[in-house]
Amino acid sequence: MKTVKKNSQSPKPAPRHRQKNNNSAKGFKKTSARRPAEQRNKPNRAIKKQQGPTQVVLFNKPFDVLTQFTDEQGRKTLKDYIPIPGVYPAGRLDRDSEGLLVLTNNGALQNKIASPQHKTTKCYWVQVEGVPDETALQALRDGVELKDGLTKPAKIKAIEEPAILWPRNPPIRERKNIPTTWLEITISEGKNRQVRRMTAHIGHPTLRLVRYRVGNWTIDDIPNGEYRIIELG
Repeated sequence: MKTVKKNSQSPKPAPRHRQKNNNSAKGFKKTSARRPAEQRNKPNRAIKKQQGPTQVVLFNKPFDVLTQFTDEQGRKTLKDYIPIPGVYPAGRLDRDSEGLLVLTNNGALQNKIASPQHKTTKCYWVQVEGVPDETALQALRDGVELKDGLTKPAKIKAIEEPAILWPRNPPIRERKNIPTTWLEITISEGKNRQVRRMTAHIGHPTLRLVRYRVGNWTIDDIPNGEYRIIELG
Protein backbone atom coordinates (compact mmCIF):
# COMPACT_ATOMS: atom_id res chain seq x y z
CA MET A 1 0.00 0.00 0.00
CA LYS A 2 1.38 3.43 -0.88
CA THR A 3 0.23 6.97 -0.27
CA VAL A 4 0.08 9.30 -3.25
CA LYS A 5 0.72 12.95 -2.55
CA LYS A 6 -0.19 14.41 -5.92
CA ASN A 7 -3.51 14.11 -7.68
CA SER A 8 -3.66 12.09 -10.90
CA GLN A 9 -6.19 12.67 -13.64
CA SER A 10 -7.80 9.63 -15.25
CA PRO A 11 -8.57 9.81 -19.00
CA LYS A 12 -12.18 10.60 -19.87
CA PRO A 13 -14.08 7.73 -21.46
CA ALA A 14 -15.08 8.10 -25.09
CA PRO A 15 -18.63 9.37 -25.62
CA ARG A 16 -21.26 6.77 -26.26
CA HIS A 17 -23.72 7.06 -29.14
CA ARG A 18 -27.35 6.42 -28.36
CA GLN A 19 -29.31 4.02 -30.49
CA LYS A 20 -32.85 4.73 -31.55
CA ASN A 21 -35.52 3.04 -29.46
CA ASN A 22 -37.62 0.75 -31.66
CA ASN A 23 -40.41 1.03 -29.13
CA SER A 24 -41.21 4.49 -30.45
CA ALA A 25 -43.22 2.87 -33.24
CA LYS A 26 -47.00 3.17 -33.38
CA GLY A 27 -48.68 1.58 -30.38
CA PHE A 28 -45.88 2.37 -27.92
CA LYS A 29 -45.73 5.39 -25.66
CA LYS A 30 -42.33 7.03 -25.43
CA THR A 31 -41.18 7.54 -21.85
CA SER A 32 -38.28 9.43 -20.31
CA ALA A 33 -35.51 7.57 -18.51
CA ARG A 34 -34.51 10.61 -16.48
CA ARG A 35 -34.61 9.93 -12.76
CA PRO A 36 -35.89 12.36 -10.11
CA ALA A 37 -33.29 14.81 -8.78
CA GLU A 38 -33.21 13.21 -5.33
CA GLN A 39 -32.24 9.88 -6.89
CA ARG A 40 -29.65 11.36 -9.25
CA ASN A 41 -27.88 12.97 -6.28
CA LYS A 42 -27.62 9.91 -4.09
CA PRO A 43 -24.05 9.76 -2.66
CA ASN A 44 -23.67 5.98 -2.85
CA ARG A 45 -23.40 5.96 -6.63
CA ALA A 46 -22.41 2.61 -8.03
CA ILE A 47 -19.03 2.49 -9.76
CA LYS A 48 -19.53 1.07 -13.25
CA LYS A 49 -15.95 0.47 -14.34
CA GLN A 50 -12.69 0.91 -12.48
CA GLN A 51 -9.85 2.59 -14.34
CA GLY A 52 -6.32 2.01 -13.06
CA PRO A 53 -5.35 0.85 -9.55
CA THR A 54 -7.71 0.92 -6.59
CA GLN A 55 -7.75 4.39 -5.07
CA VAL A 56 -9.00 5.26 -1.59
CA VAL A 57 -9.57 8.92 -0.75
CA LEU A 58 -9.76 9.83 2.93
CA PHE A 59 -11.57 13.17 3.16
CA ASN A 60 -11.99 15.17 6.37
CA LYS A 61 -15.40 16.66 5.55
CA PRO A 62 -16.23 20.10 6.92
CA PHE A 63 -19.61 21.02 8.37
CA ASP A 64 -22.30 22.03 5.83
CA VAL A 65 -20.90 20.02 2.89
CA LEU A 66 -23.05 17.49 1.01
CA THR A 67 -21.56 14.03 0.36
CA GLN A 68 -22.27 14.21 -3.38
CA PHE A 69 -20.60 15.92 -6.32
CA THR A 70 -23.54 17.93 -7.68
CA ASP A 71 -26.35 19.97 -6.19
CA GLU A 72 -29.02 21.88 -8.07
CA GLN A 73 -29.43 24.31 -5.15
CA GLY A 74 -25.83 25.51 -5.27
CA ARG A 75 -24.81 24.16 -1.86
CA LYS A 76 -21.26 23.04 -1.11
CA THR A 77 -20.45 19.55 -2.39
CA LEU A 78 -17.48 17.21 -2.71
CA LYS A 79 -16.66 18.84 -6.04
CA ASP A 80 -15.53 21.95 -4.14
CA TYR A 81 -12.84 19.91 -2.37
CA ILE A 82 -11.97 16.75 -4.34
CA PRO A 83 -10.87 17.20 -8.00
CA ILE A 84 -10.41 13.46 -8.55
CA PRO A 85 -12.44 11.74 -11.30
CA GLY A 86 -13.96 8.30 -10.89
CA VAL A 87 -14.21 8.11 -7.09
CA TYR A 88 -17.48 7.94 -5.15
CA PRO A 89 -18.44 7.92 -1.46
CA ALA A 90 -18.53 4.60 0.35
CA GLY A 91 -21.48 5.38 2.60
CA ARG A 92 -22.65 8.82 3.54
CA LEU A 93 -22.03 11.50 6.16
CA ASP A 94 -24.80 13.98 6.85
CA ARG A 95 -24.45 17.59 5.79
CA ASP A 96 -24.39 18.76 9.43
CA SER A 97 -21.77 16.18 10.44
CA GLU A 98 -17.99 16.39 10.08
CA GLY A 99 -15.01 14.10 9.77
CA LEU A 100 -13.99 11.07 7.79
CA LEU A 101 -15.64 10.26 4.48
CA VAL A 102 -14.10 7.42 2.46
CA LEU A 103 -14.29 7.53 -1.34
CA THR A 104 -13.02 4.95 -3.81
CA ASN A 105 -13.01 3.93 -7.46
CA ASN A 106 -13.45 0.26 -6.55
CA GLY A 107 -17.09 -0.88 -6.54
CA ALA A 108 -16.50 -4.01 -4.46
CA LEU A 109 -14.63 -2.01 -1.82
CA GLN A 110 -17.33 0.65 -1.86
CA ASN A 111 -19.97 -1.99 -1.12
CA LYS A 112 -17.84 -3.63 1.59
CA ILE A 113 -17.48 -0.33 3.44
CA ALA A 114 -21.05 0.89 3.01
CA SER A 115 -23.08 -2.31 3.38
CA PRO A 116 -24.13 -3.16 6.97
CA GLN A 117 -23.78 -6.84 6.06
CA HIS A 118 -20.00 -6.47 6.24
CA LYS A 119 -20.19 -4.84 9.70
CA THR A 120 -17.48 -2.26 9.08
CA THR A 121 -17.13 -0.36 12.35
CA LYS A 122 -17.36 3.41 12.46
CA CYS A 123 -16.22 5.53 15.40
CA TYR A 124 -17.77 8.93 16.16
CA TRP A 125 -16.89 11.73 18.53
CA VAL A 126 -20.17 13.17 19.73
CA GLN A 127 -20.76 16.29 21.79
CA VAL A 128 -24.10 16.04 23.58
CA GLU A 129 -26.12 18.36 25.73
CA GLY A 130 -25.97 17.60 29.45
CA VAL A 131 -24.11 14.84 31.28
CA PRO A 132 -25.42 11.30 30.61
CA ASP A 133 -25.26 8.99 33.60
CA GLU A 134 -24.03 5.41 33.47
CA THR A 135 -27.57 4.06 33.13
CA ALA A 136 -28.11 6.12 29.98
CA LEU A 137 -24.75 5.08 28.53
CA GLN A 138 -25.47 1.42 29.25
CA ALA A 139 -28.79 1.72 27.42
CA LEU A 140 -26.87 2.85 24.31
CA ARG A 141 -24.45 -0.05 24.70
CA ASP A 142 -27.27 -2.57 24.90
CA GLY A 143 -29.34 -1.07 22.08
CA VAL A 144 -32.25 1.37 22.08
CA GLU A 145 -35.57 1.09 20.25
CA LEU A 146 -35.85 3.64 17.43
CA LYS A 147 -38.70 4.05 14.95
CA ASP A 148 -36.94 1.78 12.46
CA GLY A 149 -35.98 -0.90 14.96
CA LEU A 150 -33.63 -1.80 17.77
CA THR A 151 -30.04 -0.62 17.40
CA LYS A 152 -27.29 -3.20 17.64
CA PRO A 153 -24.95 -3.23 20.66
CA ALA A 154 -22.51 -0.32 20.54
CA LYS A 155 -19.31 0.71 22.27
CA ILE A 156 -19.88 3.87 24.30
CA LYS A 157 -17.61 5.82 26.60
CA ALA A 158 -17.29 9.38 27.89
CA ILE A 159 -14.10 11.15 26.75
CA GLU A 160 -12.40 14.51 27.01
CA GLU A 161 -12.75 16.85 24.04
CA PRO A 162 -10.42 15.40 21.36
CA ALA A 163 -7.20 17.39 21.03
CA ILE A 164 -7.14 17.27 17.22
CA LEU A 165 -10.54 18.92 16.78
CA TRP A 166 -10.81 22.11 14.74
CA PRO A 167 -13.17 25.04 15.40
CA ARG A 168 -16.53 24.45 13.75
CA ASN A 169 -17.92 27.14 11.44
CA PRO A 170 -20.46 28.15 12.60
CA PRO A 171 -19.98 27.19 16.26
CA ILE A 172 -22.55 24.97 17.96
CA ARG A 173 -25.43 26.58 19.80
CA GLU A 174 -24.94 25.95 23.49
CA ARG A 175 -27.58 26.72 26.09
CA LYS A 176 -26.35 28.92 28.90
CA ASN A 177 -25.57 27.16 32.18
CA ILE A 178 -26.06 23.67 30.65
CA PRO A 179 -22.86 21.59 30.43
CA THR A 180 -21.95 19.39 27.50
CA THR A 181 -20.27 15.99 27.31
CA TRP A 182 -18.11 14.33 24.67
CA LEU A 183 -18.84 10.67 23.92
CA GLU A 184 -16.99 8.16 21.76
CA ILE A 185 -19.57 5.98 20.00
CA THR A 186 -18.60 2.99 17.84
CA ILE A 187 -21.28 1.24 15.77
CA SER A 188 -21.33 -1.30 12.94
CA GLU A 189 -24.59 -0.34 11.26
CA GLY A 190 -25.80 2.75 9.45
CA LYS A 191 -29.41 3.69 10.09
CA ASN A 192 -30.34 7.19 8.91
CA ARG A 193 -28.99 9.75 11.41
CA GLN A 194 -28.58 6.89 13.84
CA VAL A 195 -26.13 8.42 16.32
CA ARG A 196 -28.18 11.61 16.66
CA ARG A 197 -31.34 9.62 17.26
CA MET A 198 -29.60 7.38 19.78
CA THR A 199 -28.45 10.27 21.96
CA ALA A 200 -31.82 12.01 21.64
CA HIS A 201 -33.49 8.79 22.82
CA ILE A 202 -31.66 8.99 26.16
CA GLY A 203 -32.47 12.69 26.53
CA HIS A 204 -29.12 14.15 25.46
CA PRO A 205 -29.37 15.76 22.00
CA THR A 206 -26.29 15.76 19.78
CA LEU A 207 -24.73 19.21 19.36
CA ARG A 208 -21.74 18.21 17.24
CA LEU A 209 -20.86 14.97 15.47
CA VAL A 210 -17.44 14.10 14.04
CA ARG A 211 -16.66 10.75 12.45
CA TYR A 212 -13.16 9.81 13.48
CA ARG A 213 -12.73 6.33 12.02
CA VAL A 214 -14.10 4.00 9.32
CA GLY A 215 -12.65 0.50 9.58
CA ASN A 216 -8.91 1.05 10.06
CA TRP A 217 -8.83 4.50 8.43
CA THR A 218 -8.90 7.67 10.54
CA ILE A 219 -8.64 11.44 10.14
CA ASP A 220 -5.30 11.54 11.93
CA ASP A 221 -2.99 14.08 10.24
CA ILE A 222 -5.67 15.14 7.73
CA PRO A 223 -6.72 18.77 8.31
CA ASN A 224 -10.41 19.58 8.02
CA GLY A 225 -11.34 20.25 4.39
CA GLU A 226 -8.39 18.28 3.00
CA TYR A 227 -7.86 14.69 1.84
CA ARG A 228 -5.28 11.96 1.44
CA ILE A 229 -5.03 9.49 -1.46
CA ILE A 230 -4.06 5.87 -0.86
CA GLU A 231 -3.38 3.38 -3.65
CA LEU A 232 -3.99 -0.27 -2.85
CA GLY A 233 -1.85 -2.81 -4.68
